[in-house]
Amino acid sequence: MNVDSEFVFELGVCAWAERNWPPEGTLPSDTTAIVARQLGTKYRRWDTVVVEANTRKLAERARFGTKRLDGDLLGVVRNAPTEWTWYRDALPEPDYPWRYVREAVHRAAGRGAVDTRRRNNRIELRQKWAYPDWVERVVAIENKPDLTASAARALAGQIERDVALGLCDEVWVATARTDEVIEPVLLEDFPVEAGVLVVDTDEEGGTNAEVAWHPRTLAAHEPGTRIIERATGENAAEFEYASREWKTEKRLGIAERAYERGWRAYADTMRPDCRHFELREDGRTLLPWCAAKGHHQSATECAWSCGSFEPEPPTWRSRGWPIEGGPGKAIKRLLADQRERSRPDLD
Repeated sequence: MNVDSEFVFELGVCAWAERNWPPEGTLPSDTTAIVARQLGTKYRRWDTVVVEANTRKLAERARFGTKRLDGDLLGVVRNAPTEWTWYRDALPEPDYPWRYVREAVHRAAGRGAVDTRRRNNRIELRQKWAYPDWVERVVAIENKPDLTASAARALAGQIERDVALGLCDEVWVATARTDEVIEPVLLEDFPVEAGVLVVDTDEEGGTNAEVAWHPRTLAAHEPGTRIIERATGENAAEFEYASREWKTEKRLGIAERAYERGWRAYADTMRPDCRHFELREDGRTLLPWCAAKGHHQSATECAWSCGSFEPEPPTWRSRGWPIEGGPGKAIKRLLADQRERSRPDLD
C-alpha cells in the first residue's frame, strides 16, 4: 500500500491494530481489543482508538444490542433497580427536566434494555440485566504518515493536552517509516509520555508497525487538567479541572461508540454506489479504491462533489433490487459483516 492519503494510512493502522494489538507482547486471554476510528469528545477527536475490554463482560454488554448506549440511556440501564420502582425514585436527580429522563426510560424499554410498566399512573422500571463494567483500558493513536516540522509542532500541542487530561490510558503517535538512521519523529518535541509507532505500509502482508518509543501509562482514573489556552506572550495559560467522574463518563461513552462503529464504517460517508468505487486487498485488509482516479481515495474525495462520480448502471441493480441493491449495497454489507465478526457477542 502506497500512502495516498492520511485517511488510507489511518485505515491501515486500524487494520494492523485489530490483528496485532498490543504492539509488543500479547493481550491476556480474558481481554479483547476493539478498534475504532475518529472518536473522542467535543474537545478532542483521535484518529484511532483501541478499547481493551474484559472478554466475559463484553459478552454481557452484547445483551444490550449492537448499537451504542448514549449518555441518557447509560444513566437508565446503569441505575435501573432489580425490583419494580417508580423511575423518579430509581434514577439519580438530573440537572435538567424529568421529562427528558422519562423519554430516555421509554427509549431504553424500546430497545429491550430495561423492563417498564405503568402502575397507579406512574412509570416503573426494572433492570433486565446488570450493565457490566467491561472497559479496562482506552488507548488513543494519532496517525501522521508525513510528519513535517509544522505538523509535528501542531500535534505536539495536542498530545500535551492529552497527557495533561489523562482521559486515555496511553497515547501514541503513528508515522510512516523513513529508513533514516534515527526516525525524524524521535527528534520532535513530543511529551515523553507519548509512545511512537513506526509504520511500514509497503510490506506484502499489509501494514506493519513496531515500537520506536514506549508510552507511559497515564492516570486515567484520577482527576485531570484540561488545557484551554496555553500561555502566549502576555496571555496567561487557562486550565479547567476534569473530575474523575467526568472522565469515567467520557471513557465509557467513547467505548460505547467504538463498540457500535468499529473502524469500517467509512463507507457510510463515502459513495460506494459509484461505478468507480472498489475494495482492493492490501495484505489482509480491504481498502477503498477509485478506478477513475487510479488510487486509494480519501473520504473527502469520495463525496457528493466528486466530478468523477457516476451512478451504478441500472443493470448492476437488476437482481434483488431494491431489497439487496447493487454493488454499493453489497460493499456496505461486506464491511458490516466484517465489523460483526470482529465484535464478540453472546455466542
